[in-house]
Amino acid sequence: MTKILAIDDSRTMRAMLETALTEAGMDVDLAEDGVEGLEVLPDAAPDLVITDINMPRLDGFGLIEGVRKKPEYASLPILVLTTENGDALKQRARDAGATGWIVKPFDADKLVAVINRLVV
Repeated sequence: MTKILAIDDSRTMRAMLETALTEAGMDVDLAEDGVEGLEVLPDAAPDLVITDINMPRLDGFGLIEGVRKKPEYASLPILVLTTENGDALKQRARDAGATGWIVKPFDADKLVAVINRLVV
């Protein structure tokens, strides 16, 4: 079973992600910001991380950099799921180590398809 760690400061967005991914047969752990995301990462042991960019305490860029600092997560796919779509932000996310970028609102089927492509 594919394990996902979804990080978003919006309770509604976390619920939408959990529903969409659980219905697709995935096991989902949730965190509400980058600090909590990094705290739960070892126990969650995800196959893929989904993160928002704009969050309190630690934003998505900081989360991605924090994950990439740990050698055991060097190849862990990280998807950015955000309302932002500027090229400079996308490049900053890629530079930090993001694998892909999806703009909200997301299409559940497309999100699941992307996850299935990235998690082999």
